[in-house]
Amino acid sequence: MSAFNVKKVAVLGAGVMGAQIAAHCINARVPVLLFDLAAQPREGEPAPDRNAIALRAIEGLKKLNPAPLGHADLASAIQPANYDTDLELLKGCDLVIEAIAERMDWKHDLYRKVAPFIAPHALFATNTSGLSITSLSEGLTDAHLKARFCGVHFFNPPRYMHLAELIPTAATRPVILDQLESFLTRVLGKGVIRARDTPNFIANRVGIFGILATVIEAQKFNLPIDVVDDLTGEKMGRARSATFRTADVVGLDVMGHVIKTMQDNLKVDGEGPARDPFAMHFATPAPIAGLLAAGALGQKSGAGFYKKVGRDIQRLDLATGQYLAGGGKADETVARILKKKDPAERLKLLRESTNPQARFLWAILRDTFHYVAVHLETIADNARDLDLAMRFGFGQNQGPFELWQAAGWQQVAAWISEDIAAGKALCDTPLPDWVSDGRDGVHKAEGSWSPARKAYVPVSDLPVYQRQVFRASVHGQTSRDPLAYGTTLLRNDEARLWTLSERGLDDVIVLSLHGKMNTIGPGVGEALAKGLELAEAGYKGLVIWSPSALSGGPFSAGANLEAMLPTFMKGGAKAVEPEEKKLQEAMLALRYASVPTVAAISGLALGGGCELAVHCSKRVAHLESYVGLVEVGVGLIPGGGGLTYGARRAAEERAAAPEAYLLQFLTRYFMNAATANVAKSAIEARKMGYLLESDAIVFNPYELLYVAIREAKAMHDAGYRPPLRAMFPVAGRPGIATIMAQLVNMRDGALITGHDFHLGKTIAEVMCGGDIEAGTLVSEEYLMTLERKAFCGLLTHPKTQERVMGLLQTGKPVRN
Repeated sequence: MSAFNVKKVAVLGAGVMGAQIAAHCINARVPVLLFDLAAQPREGEPAPDRNAIALRAIEGLKKLNPAPLGHADLASAIQPANYDTDLELLKGCDLVIEAIAERMDWKHDLYRKVAPFIAPHALFATNTSGLSITSLSEGLTDAHLKARFCGVHFFNPPRYMHLAELIPTAATRPVILDQLESFLTRVLGKGVIRARDTPNFIANRVGIFGILATVIEAQKFNLPIDVVDDLTGEKMGRARSATFRTADVVGLDVMGHVIKTMQDNLKVDGEGPARDPFAMHFATPAPIAGLLAAGALGQKSGAGFYKKVGRDIQRLDLATGQYLAGGGKADETVARILKKKDPAERLKLLRESTNPQARFLWAILRDTFHYVAVHLETIADNARDLDLAMRFGFGQNQGPFELWQAAGWQQVAAWISEDIAAGKALCDTPLPDWVSDGRDGVHKAEGSWSPARKAYVPVSDLPVYQRQVFRASVHGQTSRDPLAYGTTLLRNDEARLWTLSERGLDDVIVLSLHGKMNTIGPGVGEALAKGLELAEAGYKGLVIWSPSALSGGPFSAGANLEAMLPTFMKGGAKAVEPEEKKLQEAMLALRYASVPTVAAISGLALGGGCELAVHCSKRVAHLESYVGLVEVGVGLIPGGGGLTYGARRAAEERAAAPEAYLLQFLTRYFMNAATANVAKSAIEARKMGYLLESDAIVFNPYELLYVAIREAKAMHDAGYRPPLRAMFPVAGRPGIATIMAQLVNMRDGALITGHDFHLGKTIAEVMCGGDIEAGTLVSEEYLMTLERKAFCGLLTHPKTQERVMGLLQTGKPVRN
């Protein structure tokens, strides 16, 4: 494959989707132009900025929730443009993404306008949720440009959703797809699935059918929507937002458009890919039609399937269209069935149960199994692509074919056929012949079944996937188990030390955490000490990475408070202090190890997890890393060196501006800890000081381990030496007094509680060095001693004990 470097992107269309695609490009430091119509002057008014429409969209990005930008400041890096005066700028772009409204005629008009200005080497892609890419390409008259044209469907919101579907036409050159897939995968962090050019492609085709089937079956079994969501969310191995909340988040207008695409293009008596025997069920359900007519579009309008009234969340009654009190839950008997680990037992119990909720769950599973089997040949190249599309796009733990295969292929196929014969299914079309040809599934070691090719298709061998040590795999495919792969050097209940098997990656030790939320207890300390000992004796470095990073799990949620309780109950704070000292010594050992130590961060890195990361030689962070010192939430202060880190970093930053006051730099770190401020992205973590400019930010979670190991090796090969131990100045008594004045104002203004005030005062005393003169030079060990004694002293405080016990009992922070 020829090299292709995307140095600049243009996004055509500054609507919600186009603006968010531009935002994600700028998150990845890819310069981007955001085009829209030129603002037109109005009679009697001053001439407007021609880029006013794009500028409003860029400003609006700062207000969207969830935030499309890694930090609001990045909005200023997006360059606004308009079609009247700025088309020449397109000539400097390597990738042009059209993302205007879903109107074929509007898109064709735009293509005629921009085509002469697209560079001869540039890729041209349309972002559409379901329009025919082939029909869109007919708006291009230049055969060379048509060969560089394809569809790319970013799932909304683009920053957070892993899926990007890539859809070629017959004229698209294969190398174009390879180049775009590599860019989307490595730079923008996407899970790319190639789809056929059929209505709504793969994920929306199956996902929207699933939502329609859920509405039909919920009405059949008379289940309220809050109960349906409790059943079809995490209990079922799907996204927490489940069914109806997902529709509200996406927007019922968007969902209505996707449904209409199915209505317009798929018919029961259609031919080829346009034939869909389930099409009689594609009529917009009455509850959704009613909401659309009322302008209740979901979260964006304040009402949809759910509506917030004061502090209460009300739910729509599907029968009456009225809002009623919510909070309905799954029956306990059904919840117990869903906890069964064996898929075969779980599906059997659901199918045989007389409970309406259980029968409903079997019905929606059967409907989906039936649908994907009938349509696999026309909408996807193979079963793996369909399963991964549903996982990446709809947050499912398993795709439909994976679950079917895990539950016993032939048995489930027989159950589906029985329901079809009995008239219980949504249509009477039989399962395809290949389903019952004696197979035991669609996924095997050699690949996944393709009905069109009548063969098992292996995974893509694009070079970009060599950066993924553990690629996304499907049930039945022989793959590496990140919990067991490689050579294990040590394993205990909380952690594992191991090395990879590949030459070139096997000379770095990996420390993986696997306790609950990857919390830090004695087992982690044992593994860390042993890992550093082994690494310094004969390896190029130590990387801290955990398999949970592959599924959005935490780096570490901090210290294991439950493990600490028996020690405290038996010997009080004095018994805890030696354990806390061990933790601090482990942090310093990470910082001053003779080999590079690299934290591969993804997800939550809170409290002790944050401390673990900042004491490494370097950090490689996935964009979705949420880093912060949150101990005040449980009535404590950071005790593993977090405050010491902040004081040291403030001194280092001030050294570059010696005329400034130290407190100017220290205040940021103090406020971070005192307010339990958590970064909402790796980019924001860098702004907060938890990541350095030299730390790497990775956009694809599957590449995190590879990049971290390569960073460790590069540092070693460049002659890495740890920093020298050095004293640094602290703010002393004057710094404490200044911070105390701020705290008094916050307390008296009812912005913080009395215990928050006490905690803030304690943090200030530690970070400023205690009762000493401003500018006094101290060591890390000195500050850590203050930190440790303050931490242990708080353990006996009644308000702290209330917060700790409240969190352990309810999982929610207590304010007192």
